[in-house]
Amino acid sequence: MPGILILYTSLGTGHRTAALALAEALAQCAPETTVVTEDALDYCSGVVKKALNTAYLQSSERGPKLYKAAYEASDSADFDEALGLNRLISILGGPLLRDMDAMIDAMQPDAIICTMQLPLQLMAHRKQQGALHCPLYVVVTDFVAHSTWYAPEADGYFVPSALTRDMMCRRGARAEQIAVTGIPVPLTIAEEKTMSAMRERHGLPTEGAVVSLFGGGIEAERIRLIVDEIARIETPATLAVVSGRNEQLAEAIADVPSGPHVRLLKLGAIDYVDDLVAASDLVITKAGGLIVSEILGRGTPMIIIDPLPGQEEWNADMVAACGAGIQLRMAEMVPPATAQLLGNLDQLMAMRRQAQSTGRPRAALDIASAICAQLATPAS
Repeated sequence: MPGILILYTSLGTGHRTAALALAEALAQCAPETTVVTEDALDYCSGVVKKALNTAYLQSSERGPKLYKAAYEASDSADFDEALGLNRLISILGGPLLRDMDAMIDAMQPDAIICTMQLPLQLMAHRKQQGALHCPLYVVVTDFVAHSTWYAPEADGYFVPSALTRDMMCRRGARAEQIAVTGIPVPLTIAEEKTMSAMRERHGLPTEGAVVSLFGGGIEAERIRLIVDEIARIETPATLAVVSGRNEQLAEAIADVPSGPHVRLLKLGAIDYVDDLVAASDLVITKAGGLIVSEILGRGTPMIIIDPLPGQEEWNADMVAACGAGIQLRMAEMVPPATAQLLGNLDQLMAMRRQAQSTGRPRAALDIASAICAQLATPAS
């Protein structure tokens, strides 16, 4: 029975979400195929995994300037320099993940798909050394491709946009290797969900605007300021604030009252994020590649705030450039921008049309179909 291995890392949630969406899509496209999804960091020691996750969180969220400096320093436009940096990643990471080599030798997959750069560079090095003979596919989960997404040993790339494709070509990838598919999102996002049906399902008002704010990854006091000021706007609306598992944020907004015209709905961790996006006229969020792709897949306009330096800044630029949303750096500007958009339905509908034209809710299915077709084609 053929087998496909999907590798990601648990540094952030987006790479895993993309991997799981691909696994579900592959199961639909090729039910006879065994699909295995693995976190590459599970094959290093628990101490190392915890240290890497802690370093990632502290540098990206608590030391963003340092994170940005490191991110940009490792992104080289020079082909030889980028290749050298990528080889260094594989050499340094290899000894930490020797158990993964044993897993791959035992599985003997017919193809490997990477949704994050670290396993990609490790597999590329293994292929260069003659220890891996199956096709190696890359699913880029950022709208602007860092040089670590390129590996000469890769057999195919699946990228979010034409801009990403052009960047990968400049990195050294061949145009015929690259398919513009979008970032894989959960398959449910390709299912039709009307705004009215989702509002009725979750007890949201059928009249007036609904704005969703996903604030779990943003500083609590900044969200409190935004929520307090949006509650004071004069446009009738419901503001759904999703704290996720961020208890500090839930506490910070606990005593913020609804306003004369705006009802506040305070939510914790929910399992209906997609329903809420479909029910919303506007979403306020950070700029992770996956959450942005999920919102675009629903065709919902965005206000993006507090993008992390590096890839999130680039993702936010893409959303603003295509007209599907706006990017704001000052928390104080979010309430007036929200009021302006809710009061200008023509502008809001234009942003919705741009989001609908940019979103790719079938990305996972399209990638799965392309890979299955390539694997079914005899090698020339």
